[in-house]
Amino acid sequence: MAANSHQDLSHTPKHIILTILGTGFFVCLCGLIAFPVLAGLLASFRPGTELIRRGLSIDLNPATMTLSNYRYLFGGNVDSKKYFMWYRNSLTITIISVVATLLICYFVAYGLTMYDFALKNFLFTLVLATMMVPFEILMLPMYKEIIKLGLIDTYTGVIITGVCSASTIFFFRQYLSGLPRDLLSAARIDGANEYSISVRIILPLAKPAFASMGILCAMGSWNAILWPLLVLKGAEKFTLPIGLNTLLTPYGNNYDVLIAGSMFGILPIFIIFLLFQKYIIDGMTAGAVKG
Repeated sequence: MAANSHQDLSHTPKHIILTILGTGFFVCLCGLIAFPVLAGLLASFRPGTELIRRGLSIDLNPATMTLSNYRYLFGGNVDSKKYFMWYRNSLTITIISVVATLLICYFVAYGLTMYDFALKNFLFTLVLATMMVPFEILMLPMYKEIIKLGLIDTYTGVIITGVCSASTIFFFRQYLSGLPRDLLSAARIDGANEYSISVRIILPLAKPAFASMGILCAMGSWNAILWPLLVLKGAEKFTLPIGLNTLLTPYGNNYDVLIAGSMFGILPIFIIFLLFQKYIIDGMTAGAVKG
């Protein structure tokens, strides 16, 4: 009886209209999000002069489509060698940053969740408080510390300031708080030490959280430009966003490499998303419901 009434409600004019409006809204939203990517992809197959003349558009004109930008990008010339040097630098920084951030934030969140000790809530409140401070305010004191530590123009100077992310700690804590504490008691009764419990028992259960935060951390590190721009001085150590920005100068703009290189630069994040997308929803929603 209830099933039939639910089925009848789903076919009412009001429900149909709301469904159409909702579908139309999300289709428009997807179009707005996809437009820059599609326009950039099409622009990467046009000469740089065409981009200057017509700007970004989704106009399909076979007469102007060419692979010359990608041939130049992979041609082994001076600009190509610089580009892949920047690409390698970004990959190195991103991989190290993601691994270090996930591990450090996981263990911090594990301690704040699984153990009871004095000032526990106070320490977690301090973590949350740091999320309210804009990066622009912290930038100058962090820069001074990096100078004192002698880490200017090093990858370590770029990575070290972001490995203890408050938002990542908060996310892990919310996820771990949804796991039963009885797991710890059972493991201790079986003779497991604290390291084995955190790494061999709890960590595998947190794979969705690791996947979700791994994607977000990778995106943040891969696209970062302000902090690496402050720390890195030599062109041979530039990351991809900084390197691509140097292609735009008052003396000339290399749009051929800029557009094709920007689209090729999306590839690592896209691959990561495809590999771990099945964990995203689980990781984002697991800490929201308990019981």
